[in-house]
Amino acid sequence: MSSIILIEDEAAITDTLRFALEREGFSVSCYSLAREGEAAIQAQKPDLLILDIGLPDDSGLEVLKRLRRYSELPVLLLTARSEEFDRILGLELGADDYVLKPFSPREVAARVKAILKRSSPAAAISHSAIHNGLFIHDAAAKRVQYAGNNLTLTPSEYRLLITLLAHPGQVFSRAQLLDALGEAAEDSFERTIDSHIKSLRAKLRTVRPDLDPIATHRGFGYALEQV
Repeated sequence: MSSIILIEDEAAITDTLRFALEREGFSVSCYSLAREGEAAIQAQKPDLLILDIGLPDDSGLEVLKRLRRYSELPVLLLTARSEEFDRILGLELGADDYVLKPFSPREVAARVKAILKRSSPAAAISHSAIHNGLFIHDAAAKRVQYAGNNLTLTPSEYRLLITLLAHPGQVFSRAQLLDALGEAAEDSFERTIDSHIKSLRAKLRTVRPDLDPIATHRGFGYALEQV
């Protein structure tokens, strides 16, 4: 049974999510304050964290930032529709996905399952070493080097990038990229691909501001150009 920690201060949301996730077979521990949830993460070593961005005692983004200093625990963010900047920043800080409030508990359960599926050891990607222009992929270390610099990638960014790396020039639809992440092709999920690509591009520009190796093919998807 996979264990989940939920840090959310709205009791109605907490109760609804706990019921939905426990019905799917998950063990759920709930906390309304950031400090309580962080202590529980250290003590319980859960399989996944569901984290609200707006908490009464601290920002969820600050919790995520501290967490990523010592842990790769999968994180699903809960955000309001007005918090687009925070959603993008959350992905850049290492969140695996986000859900907009108000949301369907079934959608949250589906995203939790998808994140856990792609985070499991069985989901490890077995591509051999890839050399594509300025990119070098070390599959054993799960590391990608770009222009001589090791990239700091979230699990989702890593899987997206090596999927593109394995087939330079091939245009991948959002549905195909979702499949590479082990997720179902739904409209709300496809928008997550755009967010991950935006974050990935920002990290590549930090290394080489003069290049944009991920090309957008409007109406079709994304491809990695030879650089």
